Amino acid sequence: MTDSTAAITAENVDVVLSGVPIVRRATFEVDAGQAVAVTGNNGSGKTTLMRALLGLVPHRGTIRLFGTDVERFHDWRRIGYVPQRSSILVQQATAREVVASGRLGLRRPFWPASTADRRAVGDALAEVGLAHRAGSPFVRLSGGQQQRVLIARALAGAADLMVWDEPLAGVDQATQGVLAGVLSRLRDAGRTVVMVLHEPGPFEPLIDRAITLADGRVVADGPFVASAGGHEVHEWPHARAHGTGLEVV
Repeated sequence: MTDSTAAITAENVDVVLSGVPIVRRATFEVDAGQAVAVTGNNGSGKTTLMRALLGLVPHRGTIRLFGTDVERFHDWRRIGYVPQRSSILVQQATAREVVASGRLGLRRPFWPASTADRRAVGDALAEVGLAHRAGSPFVRLSGGQQQRVLIARALAGAADLMVWDEPLAGVDQATQGVLAGVLSRLRDAGRTVVMVLHEPGPFEPLIDRAITLADGRVVADGPFVASAGGHEVHEWPHARAHGTGLEVV
């Protein structure tokens, strides 16, 4: 496996939390510029895998970001992480302040925000359709608006790699449409997006590839299979054992 152009390389990654194996020998590579969906049933290890890729939980095996082992990776301004909304604890911060936190890695500690910082924050809020709510407390926004703010925070940092955990969960159709537009523009700009999804929704035509987990293992990795004939059922890749490897079917 070569990672000369890879945004993410994972080789035989295991994650064990409180003595319980969560991720088991996960191996895959994500090339720069790809939009990749990570899917699987609840409890399959999707979120834990994403956190391991970002060095947020201990792991065994090899993880590289842009060719550098995650343990030695320091250029975090290149990463835009959007966790699940339920994991965000914000008290009185406004939407603008939450988005501005995405710029902290781009300026010296304790230096005030620059004109470029303020412009980036404003542009990111406009990108997700929330410029008019910039001064609103984050906690008073709807679930869909909160998700847009978290996406805007990642956008403000101009990251090369976006990691989105369940961006479509519990948000209305209008927000899903806005986020699909954001994803489309990121792909056009050559950014890499890896996202945990249960259903692709409006992201479907924008997904280059699906990695499917079951019981912590990668059981399928291949092109996304679009739903046929406009049906509501989305056909994600499945896999079966084939020799010592896996065959997408």
